[in-house]
Amino acid sequence: MNKDLTVGKPETVLWKFCVPLFGSIIFQQLYNIADSLVAGKLIGENALAAVGNSYEITLIFIAFAFGCNIGCSVIVSQLFGARKYQEMKTAVYTALTASAVLCAVLMLAGILACTGLLHMVRTPETIFADSKLYLDIYIWGFPFLLFYNVATGIFSALGDSKTPFIFLALSSTSNIAVDILFVSAFHMGVAGVAWATFLCQGISCVLAVIVVKIRLSAIKTETKAPFFSMDLLKKITMIAVPSILQQSFISIGNIIIQGVINGYGAGVIAGYSAAVKLNNLVITSFTTLGNGVSNYAAQNMGAGIPARVREGFKAAVKMVWILCIPIVAGYVLASGPLIGIFMEDPSESALLSGIWFLNIAAPFYFVVSVKLVADGILRGTGMMKQFMVSTFTDLLLRVMLAVIFSIQWGYIGIWCAWPIGWCSATILSFLFYRNGPWKAGRSAALNDR
Repeated sequence: MNKDLTVGKPETVLWKFCVPLFGSIIFQQLYNIADSLVAGKLIGENALAAVGNSYEITLIFIAFAFGCNIGCSVIVSQLFGARKYQEMKTAVYTALTASAVLCAVLMLAGILACTGLLHMVRTPETIFADSKLYLDIYIWGFPFLLFYNVATGIFSALGDSKTPFIFLALSSTSNIAVDILFVSAFHMGVAGVAWATFLCQGISCVLAVIVVKIRLSAIKTETKAPFFSMDLLKKITMIAVPSILQQSFISIGNIIIQGVINGYGAGVIAGYSAAVKLNNLVITSFTTLGNGVSNYAAQNMGAGIPARVREGFKAAVKMVWILCIPIVAGYVLASGPLIGIFMEDPSESALLSGIWFLNIAAPFYFVVSVKLVADGILRGTGMMKQFMVSTFTDLLLRVMLAVIFSIQWGYIGIWCAWPIGWCSATILSFLFYRNGPWKAGRSAALNDR
């Protein structure tokens, strides 16, 4: 059901809208966690290392899907908030058309560059074949990932966060079952893990696109909406490209870091693979909540109510900090058992490297969550230059310090780069938010809207 985010108490509106988004991303991350879990438990430590090694490369493709999601979502949110429904429909059609062209280009590039990327990250020979196999299958399933993300961006723009949650809950739980079936019953190894994701994500994508079409048909306009608009494509691109660049450069930075980690052997790679999946579960969840804040901010800016954005920021920070408390406690106090979930008989190096990562990074989730909320507002209100400055500060610091610290302190030095990058970028994002167009806006009587 479509939801107007410009009315109601901001805190209540955000909780109702963002909690299903949080649940959705939990299930989305279950895809990757299930792959690693099944690979580590049912195949072996090398299989876990192969899936984890490939994952850093798949993040490049995820970056483009994320950018298309944000670009479409922000513009559609603004038009929906402004009640420009015909133009909103055109924006959706334009985003889907552009995404199809982009998808074809990315698949071709992925097929041609897969082997080179694996060599670039210094993939050990013991896991090279499985890493390449996993990536090849992943690339062929990329259209499902891309169009699913665009569809969920449209749902979010219309204020509907429950439908994507339902799709993801069904498909991710199915993915776990199919993972186990393909690996344990059919003995397909790493290929089974990849094909399970391919099939389950494909089903959720098709269903999501069908429901989007139904929802758009239900919104009546005086005349039929044009199928394509170059002007709207430019607006979508202005939001999408910085988001794609942000995620792409983060992925490239992670690939560089993965290359440094790979020098420590399969054990450390496996430990990092398990820990970074747990870390990404949190960061991606908070990023998704930030996307929800983007939709909230975009609708309210489109409706000409910038003062509600400030109230939304306060409510969102309160929300993510409440979520941080059990997550940080669990990651710090139960880091060993959590890492052990991914491996049947973990080596000492695999277990220790994963425990160190969680214990160093987890306490700083309270910091980085503020950045991700502020980033959501920056994106939703079109402050993309500021958003990029903050993001690249985090990335550059983490990559440079990971390389430098590894020389002195080994892989523990690499882990220490994360909190420093997060803290520096959070300061920048918060300062940029503070100077937004809502700075002088009055928040009185917001609850009466």
